[in-house]
Amino acid sequence: MAKKISDGSYDGSQIQVLEGLEPVRKRPGMYIGSTGYDGVHHLIKEIADNSIDEAIAGYASRIDVVLLEDGGITITDDGRGIPVDKNAKTGLSTLETVLTVLHAGGKFGNGGYKVSSGLHGVGSSVVNALSTKLIAEVVREGQLYHMEFERGATTIPLQKLGKTDRPTGTRITFYPDSTIFKETVTFDYKWVVDYLRHQAYLTKGIYVAVRDERTKDRAAFYFEGGIQSYVKHLNIGKDVVSDSVFYVDKQIEDSGVEIAVQYNETYVEIVKPFANNVLTPDGGTHLIGFRSAMTRVINEYARKSGLLKEKEDNLTGEDIREGLTAIILVKLPDPQFEGQTKNKLGNPEVRRYVEQVMNEYFSYYLDENPNVAKKIVGKSLLAARARKAARAARDNVIRKGALDGLNLPGKLSDCSSKNPADSELYIVEGDSAGGSAKSGRDSKTQAILPLRGKVLNVERARLDRMLGNNEIVSLIKGMGVGIADQFDITGLRYHRIIIMTDADVDGSHIATLLMTFFFRYMREVVDGGHIYIAKPPLYLLKASGARRWYAYSDEERDEIMEKLVEERKQRGTMINVEDSLMKQAGLADIQRYKGLGEMDADQLWETTMNPENRVLVQVKIQDAERADAIFTKLMGDEVLLRKNFIQSRAKDVNLEELDI
Repeated sequence: MAKKISDGSYDGSQIQVLEGLEPVRKRPGMYIGSTGYDGVHHLIKEIADNSIDEAIAGYASRIDVVLLEDGGITITDDGRGIPVDKNAKTGLSTLETVLTVLHAGGKFGNGGYKVSSGLHGVGSSVVNALSTKLIAEVVREGQLYHMEFERGATTIPLQKLGKTDRPTGTRITFYPDSTIFKETVTFDYKWVVDYLRHQAYLTKGIYVAVRDERTKDRAAFYFEGGIQSYVKHLNIGKDVVSDSVFYVDKQIEDSGVEIAVQYNETYVEIVKPFANNVLTPDGGTHLIGFRSAMTRVINEYARKSGLLKEKEDNLTGEDIREGLTAIILVKLPDPQFEGQTKNKLGNPEVRRYVEQVMNEYFSYYLDENPNVAKKIVGKSLLAARARKAARAARDNVIRKGALDGLNLPGKLSDCSSKNPADSELYIVEGDSAGGSAKSGRDSKTQAILPLRGKVLNVERARLDRMLGNNEIVSLIKGMGVGIADQFDITGLRYHRIIIMTDADVDGSHIATLLMTFFFRYMREVVDGGHIYIAKPPLYLLKASGARRWYAYSDEERDEIMEKLVEERKQRGTMINVEDSLMKQAGLADIQRYKGLGEMDADQLWETTMNPENRVLVQVKIQDAERADAIFTKLMGDEVLLRKNFIQSRAKDVNLEELDI
């Protein structure tokens, strides 16, 4: 039992009351999620989303973003401009109220915005609180207004600067506070470009532009087709079932439902649900309604057209979603998101709205496009047959628990630890390297799974074919998480899955095949940060005696030799400049490793497996769409796309540094 301390004091003087924007600076993570890279860029989103809301409401047609040379950022829209009149409740101008008072904004009803991405009215004030400086400029009725703040406090009160030719709208310039964002306050141009491109897709007819004054880079986006263009973008590089995109945009009561659908010949489903332009990665009622309606409509069409026989079972949702690319965008006045992160939509009425629209208009689309409908149903029927064929094979290889009586793959040399947090699985290229790794490993925490040859390219194979591949089956059984609808991340037997291949083209290809498998079929393992790539050395540099060095690139090899030359000069050793750099460095030999199999067990442990020395690169997915496009290009059927991709990057590509 814990010992009770009787001499402590606890009274009202110890209760701290944070006023104004103090809570934001005290606990910034509560408002923006983190104070790292993501948090810094979340500030951009909070301000730019206000401009997007003006565009959704029909008041803005253009948004401009400028990354400033001095580290700040300016976001300008041509909307109505934040009001500058006196707010009756706060006694401050509305502009100052919006920027200094939490939960103050035009998104709580009363006609400010019928539809908006913001719920809590904290965005602008949070950005202000977490910035060393914020400058607000507003143009209303031909007059320019100006205010400035430091860390949320007003430094220059509202000023009316006079007439201007600038269009109505709002311009916010801010500088993130380095005392809050200690990791970085540098804005990433690529992040800004990706964010604005997505917003342009979701708000058809809006023009968005970004300019980086630091590098002179610039980009602009305008998509008249809106989410239709978005779907086509996601299907670039894939064979589509039809060039046409099903599209519907309907108003139901006080909400809007906008949906775009196009099928491709892959086996992967990409469905992105949005609510008021906010991506809801965990889905919600709009996604449930969409999936329910799609399953119903396609089954009804398959039945009435005779493509699905009377005695045959209905197609499942999994069957009809194979190769489906879709964007679901609902706009509603009072979105009920789960938490400030807005990952899931909860409005129950939205399911009915989406089902109603899809039931009616997707049925029309299939009836009016019988050739397309036949291809979609045919693809779904093929998926159903593959699903049934895979069921028996899957039951044989899926681990329902960590072991559950099933034998581990015979080629797996398991570790003795049963704690996944301490355990790591090395996936090794070839039996030779596998033997060295097995002999040199720490058997308590390191398991070895050697793979023979190149694994199956799952980008071009369904699950039934995958489960006929011995290497894939060994991997599934060894990891313990299952596959497809029986995948369970809690069964993961190793928290570090390390791909260890030769440092050559074939090794990189094998690593890419493995990453394709993990990305397509074990995405949670990747998202959980469990996948790593081991980086074996390219060179062993030997001097007389036992001195040796390992180099992981040509550049590092040369740096080591130059350093050795300098050390010899400082010791007074005579250097013949006509000698090779190797001789000048006093080296007896430089060995170029052609593969892991050339290393003995001790060398492999010392260079690539010893936690104190090894170099591991964690595989992270920063942009899932870009990752999907890269895997499609590298591993799909479009040879020309792959050729162009490789040729454009062949000189400087490094698999471990691929920014996906």
